[in-house]
Amino acid sequence: MPEPIYLDHNATTPVLPEVLDAMVPYLRGKFGNPSSAHVYGRRARIAVEQARDQVAGMLGCDAEEIVFTSGGTEANNLAIHGIAARSVRRQVVTSAIEHPSVAQPIGWLAANGWDVRQISVDESGSARIAEVEAGVSTATALVSIAHSNGETGVLQPIAEIVRQARRVDAYVHTDAAQSVGKVPVDVRALDVDLLTVVGHKLYAPQGVGALYVRRGLELAPLLLGAGHERGLRAGTENVPAIVGLGAASAAALRDLHVESARVQELRERLWLRLAGDVPELALNGHPTDRLPNTLNVRFPRVSGAALLAETPEVAASTGSACHEGERKEGEEFGLVRLTLGRSTTAEDVDRAAAALARSWRTLVPARRRQVPRVQ
Repeated sequence: MPEPIYLDHNATTPVLPEVLDAMVPYLRGKFGNPSSAHVYGRRARIAVEQARDQVAGMLGCDAEEIVFTSGGTEANNLAIHGIAARSVRRQVVTSAIEHPSVAQPIGWLAANGWDVRQISVDESGSARIAEVEAGVSTATALVSIAHSNGETGVLQPIAEIVRQARRVDAYVHTDAAQSVGKVPVDVRALDVDLLTVVGHKLYAPQGVGALYVRRGLELAPLLLGAGHERGLRAGTENVPAIVGLGAASAAALRDLHVESARVQELRERLWLRLAGDVPELALNGHPTDRLPNTLNVRFPRVSGAALLAETPEVAASTGSACHEGERKEGEEFGLVRLTLGRSTTAEDVDRAAAALARSWRTLVPARRRQVPRVQ
């Protein structure tokens, strides 16, 4: 059986060939420790600093504002706990739809006496600005809301969130793991203080990431040891992975507009194919203000897990849509998240749509496909 069509790029991306090519020398002869003074160490240090320049170039900041980490979880924890440990304030504002690597550290703060204000989202999955305005106060140390949602792709109103935070001199962190490489992310334009980058979401290897830390902002480190990464991240740098992140950042900056337009066109093609074959197919999330590669849909009268199990030709995932309130007991949610990437072709889209529609018809007998008539 051929490999399934990969439509799960929001989970992870394959390493780009040019990224792998950049990494290989640092897995072979250029193996030095960047902290060593001899030629091997100097080569590694130059490679790390070049990668720092490349990440900074992608984000529109200075190289010294980039701190390399082991990935998004560490970057998010460093941002949240790093601010909390230095602040005399004891309140944090966040949203109800954050990734666990943001929600869990904030939950730890709540368990240790912090006041946590959780912002709900509207029917499109966007954070309610009125609640942000009401939630921030002179007690707020940090506002942490993702740049985009990884399930629905909805882009959050970060500019307005920052404006509300600035009224009370609170810091702003945004987890941009899903956004970087898909839409423009400029830290100066956003005016955020902290921003998370995840390598394996933009065609770099797994196990590497970065945190943008605005110049002059003091964070408490999570890891204690030698003074790597300006004292913010102890531990010998993962040179090959960092080089890979740098190369992926350069590729993202170079190809952003062309690739975003291409995958958005394919996403719309996928939506039209599916909607034409599956009556009552519903879109989850905002119709336009979302990542160009992300399509989250609800198939009627079937569970998403059952549908994907019936469709081995497609590698995708189920996801939670941003609905308010609790799910009604016994209700079936046919949620499927389809996320496209650099390798996705028009043929992939057409084959995936046909396979998913065929599986839906198999699972839902014809008599159940009929739309109920209103009495």
